[in-house]
Amino acid sequence: MSISKFNSEGYYDPTAYEALTAVEQSEKARNTFRPMVYICSPYSGDIESNTLAARRYSRFAADRGYIPIAPHLLFTQFLDDSLPAERELGLFFGNVLMSKCAEVWVFGTYVSCGMEAEIDRAKRRNYTIRYFNTNCEEAQNVRDQK
Repeated sequence: MSISKFNSEGYYDPTAYEALTAVEQSEKARNTFRPMVYICSPYSGDIESNTLAARRYSRFAADRGYIPIAPHLLFTQFLDDSLPAERELGLFFGNVLMSKCAEVWVFGTYVSCGMEAEIDRAKRRNYTIRYFNTNCEEAQNVRDQK
């Protein structure tokens, strides 16, 4: 879209032109590159509530310019988490996706067994890990979130 240097009455309007150009460039830059982040949050237990929370955390990441990867929202659509072989397959798929992400974001005050494995893997691989409480406020680590 082209931004005119003239207003609707035909007068030269450099202030509006520069402001609109800056907004347009900012939107282009925001949509050009978005790093992927791995969303690490509980799934098992209260699945309905945990799924809603994971969706909220993913939205939080998307609103901040990231592409959220939440394997527990994706793979549970076709894998049965209650079957050990399918759970392991889902965890493997998640590990592959984690390796493509710029950071791992851990949400909540409770760390499930699956989350613990993901956090351990991220630490072994020296991935950047960021911790957030359930209100999406950043904390130093899981212990600081309570």
